[in-house]
Amino acid sequence: MVKTVLTVKDLSASYRKNTVLENVSFTVEQGSLTGIVGPNGAGKSTLIKSLLNLHPTLSGTVDFFGQPFKKAQQAIGYVPQRGSVDWDFPTNALDVVLMGLYGKIGWLKLPSRSHKKLAYEALDKMGMIDYAERQISQLSGGQQQRVFLARALVQDADFYFMDEPLAGVDAATEQAIMAILKELKGKGKTVMVVHHDLQTVADYFDHVLFLNRRVLEYGKTSTVFTKENIARTYGGNMRWTLEEGSHVVHP
Repeated sequence: MVKTVLTVKDLSASYRKNTVLENVSFTVEQGSLTGIVGPNGAGKSTLIKSLLNLHPTLSGTVDFFGQPFKKAQQAIGYVPQRGSVDWDFPTNALDVVLMGLYGKIGWLKLPSRSHKKLAYEALDKMGMIDYAERQISQLSGGQQQRVFLARALVQDADFYFMDEPLAGVDAATEQAIMAILKELKGKGKTVMVVHHDLQTVADYFDHVLFLNRRVLEYGKTSTVFTKENIARTYGGNMRWTLEEGSHVVHP
């Protein structure tokens, strides 16, 4: 039986007095790996932040596992856009990953040996164990992204949101991240990812949500990832190169 883990109804939000989300409604099934796609300014990041109470909403309701975010937040992990993080903050990779355990440790307590073991294991899984003591400002963009993903992994959430985790990373890091996301899906975790590269959507995600202020289409990638839905979402700013058996899209 399919279990619904997120229900969004008539969600609206604004940014600098401009409405960026308008009556957004959709439901998400447990164990799905969804790509959120749409043009710049479509409200993709605002959608995630609104769902997680990080951005004020104008209207609508959001339920995780049948309850409000505040009651479900321990089961939810979030990887923000790399550009929104202060990378000059004086902390090392291990400390960043340990932040993912603060819900279990408590903000005023020191991490135990077992907590640090979990953090090291997460860094090792992301190929970053040798950089545990390295200041985050000294890491490359791809390495920083791996550390933030390790922070999310150590939380052992049931539902993960990731805002453009593949933006600006090298090919090896991209493949490593996608391997982890597919592993999470295989464990029954649910993942929603803001994604910018339409050429990889069909390979990376089993569901896709087309967003441009409103949800224009949402469903299984094999069904809804079509030229028509892409054109509806991105408007006239697309040109197409047709290859046998596939569509390659150029914004």
